[in-house]
Amino acid sequence: MLIDLHAHAPHPDYYDQHPHWGPFFEKRPDGDIKLRVGHWILSLGSPERKAALKKAKAEGKDLDINQYLERWADPKTRLAGMDAAGQSAQVVSVPSHCYMYWAEPEFGVPFAQKVNDVMAEYCAAAPNRLMAWAHAPLNVPTEAAKEIRRACTTLGAKGLVAGGANFGGLEFDSPEMDPVWEALCDVDLPMFVHGYNQSVTWGEQANTDRYETTAIVGMNYDETKCFWNIINGGVLDRFPNLKIYITHGGGFVPYQLGRLAQTNPNLDVSHNKKPVLEYMKNFTFDVELHELPMRQAMIEVIGADRVVYGSNFGGSDAVRHDLTDGLRLSDEDLQKIRWKNACELLRIDPATLVEVAKPAAIAA
Repeated sequence: MLIDLHAHAPHPDYYDQHPHWGPFFEKRPDGDIKLRVGHWILSLGSPERKAALKKAKAEGKDLDINQYLERWADPKTRLAGMDAAGQSAQVVSVPSHCYMYWAEPEFGVPFAQKVNDVMAEYCAAAPNRLMAWAHAPLNVPTEAAKEIRRACTTLGAKGLVAGGANFGGLEFDSPEMDPVWEALCDVDLPMFVHGYNQSVTWGEQANTDRYETTAIVGMNYDETKCFWNIINGGVLDRFPNLKIYITHGGGFVPYQLGRLAQTNPNLDVSHNKKPVLEYMKNFTFDVELHELPMRQAMIEVIGADRVVYGSNFGGSDAVRHDLTDGLRLSDEDLQKIRWKNACELLRIDPATLVEVAKPAAIAA
């Protein structure tokens, strides 16, 4: 079995919710379809969409935006893709460009509720294969805590998806965030940390971020900043049962862990009561790294008990083959990463999962 914890789910039912912030999918002058949030326009595409645009242009056509939206709205499309990838289940989330922490609370709070309602309905089409991370307006922590409790109890969400930094000016070590940590501990579910492109918050300067740097480089930085702020801010001393899953192989954490651990005691100001490495039991990382030796090294540093499977399914940087192929692991550790750790972390009953055959093309 294989459970993918990093799989975004765009859905037309939560687009076009605000006259400025949208989020919008729009046809551009070159015939491509792009996401717009406020002034910001996503300039990072997937290889599949780029190939489709090239084919359409060769035929004298443009991409059909309605066709895209219809495919995203139909769970059968995703299930077919999961079958092709040999995946038993996915935990889907709103794309990070749509977190809306930068928007006014009067919009951000009901937008989070809308996203969670749409995701719950989408996953209900195949509840043993599709599950969701809750979205919450983290720039309004008290409202975020309410939405976490609603989504994780009434709607069955498996935890919270969150950016790595800058929640309307708040950070993970801000005391105002404590209601969020309390809610997560109460529902006994983790937070899935996925950085977002900070350029979306830059107003009319949003499209001056050359080469999508705040996304391609910045997300990993922000995910590492999350780790650093949570530990130095004493969050895990106040909430020792808080569980944090950081994607993209843990940001930069596993590769600089020794440096972080050594320098923390030398800070003039830090609030953690224990050494950095003693907090590692609160963290989980995934295997979404593009080089096999890096995946192997990350697992050896972190330990197979703290690693899960995440691929950014369908995204620009998704690794489009089985990320556990070629790993030098015992079968027990391999199964922990493929599905067992996810079941424990998200409290998924393994008896409800379905086995999906590994496709012959991938197996070869």
